[in-house]
Amino acid sequence: MKADVKAFASFLEREFPDAHCSLHFSNPFEALVSVMLSAQTTDEAVNRVTPSLFRAFPDAHQLSKATQEDVETYIKSLGLFHNKAKNLVALSKVLVSQFNGDVPSSFEDLVNLPGVGIKTANVVTAECFARPSIPVDTHVARVSKRMGFASKSDEPPVIEKKLEKIFPRESWIPLHHRIIAFGRATCHAKNPECETCGFKASCPYKAKASIKTGK
Repeated sequence: MKADVKAFASFLEREFPDAHCSLHFSNPFEALVSVMLSAQTTDEAVNRVTPSLFRAFPDAHQLSKATQEDVETYIKSLGLFHNKAKNLVALSKVLVSQFNGDVPSSFEDLVNLPGVGIKTANVVTAECFARPSIPVDTHVARVSKRMGFASKSDEPPVIEKKLEKIFPRESWIPLHHRIIAFGRATCHAKNPECETCGFKASCPYKAKASIKTGK
C-alpha cells in the first residue's frame, strides 16, 4: 500500500510551507562544515558549537592550518568528534590545494572530499548551489518507508532514487525540508502522533497501525 504522491505533497506544502534547513551557516564553507558535523547528532547541537568554531576558523585556509586537536576543542560535545575533526582538517587541505579554498559546486567534486558522503554533498549543493536533490536522512528514510514510497530494507541511495522518480524535480528541495519537518513534528520514530496527524485518513502506515491496535 502506497500513499498518493500528489496528496502527500499537498499535505506537506499546506502543513509545512516554510520548512527549511535548520543548520545555521552563511556561506558554502560553513554549510559544508555544519552538515558534516550533523552526522549522528542533532542540528541544535551543531548550531551550539559552530559560532565559536567559525570565529576560530572562518575559512578553509585557516582550518587547513589547524591540528585535529585544535578542532576537537570546539566540537567535543558532538558525537564522533575525533573523526569529524580529522576529516574537517583533511578536507580543508584539499579545498586549499585543489580549489583555492572554495567549496566546489560539483556533486562529484564534493563526494571526493575527505568525510563527505552522498547526503552531505546533496545538502550542500541543494542549499548553496540550487542543485535539485532529495538528501535522505533518518527522517526522510522513515517517512518514505511508512508512506510506501520505499521498502523497509532500502538504503538511503535507493530511497533517494525512488523519490526522485515519483516527485517532480522542481519540488525536490522543498520536499526534502518538508518531510524532515513532518518527521520531527509528527511522524516520530517512536510513538508517532498518528491520531492528530492531518494525513492520517490517507496514510498507509496509520491504516496498518490501526489494524494491529484495533484503533
